[in-house]
Amino acid sequence: MAANEYQVTGMTCGHCEMSVREEVSEVPGVEEIQVSAQTGKLVVSGSGDIDEAKVLAAVEEAGYTAVRARRHHHQRGSRSPSTPTATGAERAPLTARA
Repeated sequence: MAANEYQVTGMTCGHCEMSVREEVSEVPGVEEIQVSAQTGKLVVSGSGDIDEAKVLAAVEEAGYTAVRARRHHHQRGSRSPSTPTATGAERAPLTARA
């Protein structure tokens, strides 16, 4: 699974994280989102290509700004979905909306 990392400016709390997660979850191809207001880190993962411009626009729609930090690959299943990362962000797989 490919993952793109962004640095988000302006998040200060869990509500900020939720707003970013909600907007970014609408981007086609996004399967998993990690976001931390504490570090400003956003990691967006998916099995295919994810349009960076759409991710940045989604973050802006949530009321914040972001810049691309890096792209990396990781193995699915290397951590459980609720395991906190080293930065304090939790991995949250996307669920279908009703």
